[in-house]
Amino acid sequence: MNASELRAKNSEDLQKELLDLRKAQFGLRMQIATQQLTNTSQIGKVRKEIARVKTIQREKAATK
Repeated sequence: MNASELRAKNSEDLQKELLDLRKAQFGLRMQIATQQLTNTSQIGKVRKEIARVKTIQREKAATK
């Protein structure tokens, strides 16, 4: 998801998106632990997406 798409969401939607991404990150970590994950680049993508959501949340909190 682009930063512009995230900026269009309200704070509740951003919080839900962050929760979903954290669940995805946990699932990927479990797949690594059980040696089921073949595409390890997914972890980096999810981490960057989490950072992007947190940045947008911080920006919205600073403007209030």
